[in-house]
Amino acid sequence: MKGCVGSTSISLQAACDLFFLYLKRLVLVDDETDFDGCKARMVALGEEFAGRTQACRNRIAQMASRFVRDGSTVLTHGFSRVVCGVLIAAAKTASFRVIVTETRPGGDFVPVAECLRKKDIPVTVILDSAVAAVMERVDMVLVGAQGIVENGGLINKIGTLHVAMAAQAFNKPFYVAAESYKFTRLYPLGQRDLPLSPKENESWAPIIRKGQVEDPTSLQSLGVQFINPPSDFTPASYITLLFSDRGVLTPQAVSEELIRLFANEK
Repeated sequence: MKGCVGSTSISLQAACDLFFLYLKRLVLVDDETDFDGCKARMVALGEEFAGRTQACRNRIAQMASRFVRDGSTVLTHGFSRVVCGVLIAAAKTASFRVIVTETRPGGDFVPVAECLRKKDIPVTVILDSAVAAVMERVDMVLVGAQGIVENGGLINKIGTLHVAMAAQAFNKPFYVAAESYKFTRLYPLGQRDLPLSPKENESWAPIIRKGQVEDPTSLQSLGVQFINPPSDFTPASYITLLFSDRGVLTPQAVSEELIRLFANEK
């Protein structure tokens, strides 16, 4: 199963690692020798593992929502169910507004804006390139994660790093909300250490220029090359706190949590 994942989903790879660990532990402690019985146990374990996802998100939402203050402005980048859950939970006791980046090339602002507006949370959409220009108006940044790596850094939607750099430049807290199954035993030191994407050299979606929709792929016939990485790596030094179902963590605590998660692995 992991071999089919490739480099397209770091969070899925991390979840597979943890799930396979549970399976190995089951084999070690289970006295069931019948194949059908063992298969049924594994299926049940898989369903239980999947069912924990929403419980993790609910716990994070209740924990992190306390950090969203009344009258504040929150900036988010990329679509994250966990982040949306945190903001919806916070809206029950506080009034605030959310600035959502366009998040090219996928346009993640659409599901984020729809999710928040259904709960009457004020939303403003900005261009990715406008992040630094509006950071003065922001009180906190909250993003999700594709993966939290061993050194406490963050792998997430492309553009997350420059959001974090802008937040640090303006002395704004940069928070990450992620389930513990996204903790992964990767140790990137820079952007080149991230898994390669098969679509990295493809051009992005059509752009609007001078009121006209243009397809940048036409430039490829002129020999123009494109770099379109789907994700980037944000070092731990830019992250204020991590909100996880295992508690509120500093980036430095991630390695300890990974040790606990994978303790006694054989």
